[in-house]
Amino acid sequence: MENSGLDSLSIKDRADGGKLKETKQKKPSQGGTKNAPKKKEVKKETGLGLTYKKDENFGEWYSEVVVNGEMIEYYDVSGCYILRPWAFSIWDILKDFFDPEIKKMGIKNCYFPLFVSSNVLEKEKDHIEGFAPEVAWVTKSGQSELDVPIAIRPTSETVMYPYYSKWIRGHRDLPLKLNQWCNVVRWEFSNPTPFIRSREFLWQEGHTAFATKAEADEEVLQILELYRRIYEEYLAVPVIKGRKSELEKFAGGLYTTTVEAFVPNTGRGIQGATSHCLGQNFAKMFEINFENEKGEKGMVWQNSWAYTTRSIGVMIMVHGDDKGLVLPPKVASLQVIVIPVPYKDADTQGILDACSETVAALRAAGFRAEADLRENYSPGWKYSQWEMKGVPLRIEIGPRDLANNQVRAVRRDTSAKMDVPRHKLVEDVGTILDDIQQSMYQTAKQKRDACIVVVRTWEEFMDALAAKKMILAPWCDEMEVEKDVKARTKGEMGAAKSLCTPFDQMPLPEGTLCFASGKPAKIWTYWGRSY
Repeated sequence: MENSGLDSLSIKDRADGGKLKETKQKKPSQGGTKNAPKKKEVKKETGLGLTYKKDENFGEWYSEVVVNGEMIEYYDVSGCYILRPWAFSIWDILKDFFDPEIKKMGIKNCYFPLFVSSNVLEKEKDHIEGFAPEVAWVTKSGQSELDVPIAIRPTSETVMYPYYSKWIRGHRDLPLKLNQWCNVVRWEFSNPTPFIRSREFLWQEGHTAFATKAEADEEVLQILELYRRIYEEYLAVPVIKGRKSELEKFAGGLYTTTVEAFVPNTGRGIQGATSHCLGQNFAKMFEINFENEKGEKGMVWQNSWAYTTRSIGVMIMVHGDDKGLVLPPKVASLQVIVIPVPYKDADTQGILDACSETVAALRAAGFRAEADLRENYSPGWKYSQWEMKGVPLRIEIGPRDLANNQVRAVRRDTSAKMDVPRHKLVEDVGTILDDIQQSMYQTAKQKRDACIVVVRTWEEFMDALAAKKMILAPWCDEMEVEKDVKARTKGEMGAAKSLCTPFDQMPLPEGTLCFASGKPAKIWTYWGRSY
C-alpha cells in the first residue's frame, strides 16, 4: 500500500551479498604471547568505530550502522535482508502497541495466501499499473513451466476483495474489518536499501468495508492517528499528517492520507505510513454489493492502510550518530546495560554482585535490563559496543560506586553522566528514560523544523530545494502543474514532488498565487525530494 513511485536513493545495496568491503567488522585483537601463562585475555578496544560520518557520507554511514549495530545482515539475494533480533524486537514492540488498538476498533486479524492469480491481479487496471514493474512472478514448478504464471503479492487488495464480494450480501455483514500481519514482495530495481526500499518487507495491511462513506472517512483518520503515535510516541520521529496529491495518491483509490517524516541530513522527505480511502472503485470491479435495511442495492465503501518495517529505517536515519544507533527507550529491546568496572585490587566480586542486584531490581520494576559480565572484554570496549547498538542508558559500577552505594548512569543520546544512589535506582532510571524519550523527539523536531522553508515564488523554491529543505508553498492543486514541477527539477538528485498537503493549514491570503504556475493558489503543500 506504500506508494510505489519513489525517487531513487543514494544508499546502495551490495551486489556481492552485502559484504561491506570497506567497513568489515574487525575482531578485537587479543593480547598476550605464546609463552605467557594461560589466563583470560582482555581484548583491545578496537574495530568498533564507524568508518564513515553521518554528515559526510550518509549512504555509507547508514549501510555501516545497520550492520555494525546488528539490525540486519545482508542476504545473498540482492534487496532482501535478514532482520536480526535487535531489529525484529522493535517490530514486535510496535505490533504490541498497534494490534490491541485496532482490535478496540473491531478489526480482526486474518491471513490470506501469498500468491495471486494473474487474471485477478490484473482485474483492476489503474491499481496494478502502479505495481506492474515490481511484481515478481512464479513461472516454474521444478523443471516444468506453469501453464499460467502466479504473482507474489505486492499488496493484497486483489487477493482479498473477491472474497469480500462472497462474504458481504446485506447490511448485517457490514462493516467487514480485517487486518493481516504479513510480508509482501516488490521487485525494486532502484538501489534497494535495508528497511527503506527492500524487495521483501514486513507490514500490517488493513482492509475494511462500510455501508457509508462517512464511516470510511472516520476510520481513515483514526488509523492515521495511530500511525502518528507510532512515529512520535514510540520512534520519537516527528511527522506531518496530511493528504497526498492526486498524482501521488494510492493507485485506484479515492484519496490517500499520510504521515510524512523528513531526514535533515539528506534533505529528503519520507512517507512514514498511509491510510487510504478506496472509495467504491474496487467494490465496482469486484462486485462487492449489499442490500440495505430498505432492500435497496448499494456498493460498499472501502479503506486500506499499512505501515511497514520502513519505520525502523526512518528511526535509524533520524536519530543515529557517528557512534552508531541511538534507540528511543520505548522501542529498545534493551533499555539499560549494566557494566562492571573493576580496577586493580578492587572488590571484583562485590562489584559483580552489585551489577546483578541492579539488573534484578530494574527488571522487577519492568525495565528491560541486562548486565555485561564478559571477562574477556575491557569496560571501554563494552561501552563502544553498546553505544554502537544504541542502548538508551548505560550504568557503570566501579569501586567508588560500590563504596558510595551508588551507580554511574550515562545517557546514549547526550552522553550526560550522573551518579544515582542505589536506593533511588528504580525511580531515577524511570525518570531518565522518560526524559531521553522526550528529548529525542524534541531534538528531532527542532532539527526538522529548522529545515522547513516557506516560499512563494519559483526562484525561492529552487533555492530551498538546492539547500535540501522541506518546502511549504502555495499551490493551485493541479496535477499537470505537479508533473511540470517534477519535469523542471529532474536531475541527479531526483525530482522534487509534493510530499503532502497538511491538515493543519496556514492562512492563505486572498490573491496568493501558486509558486509554480502563477495561477490562484488553493492550498499550502509541502514539497521536496523524497525516498
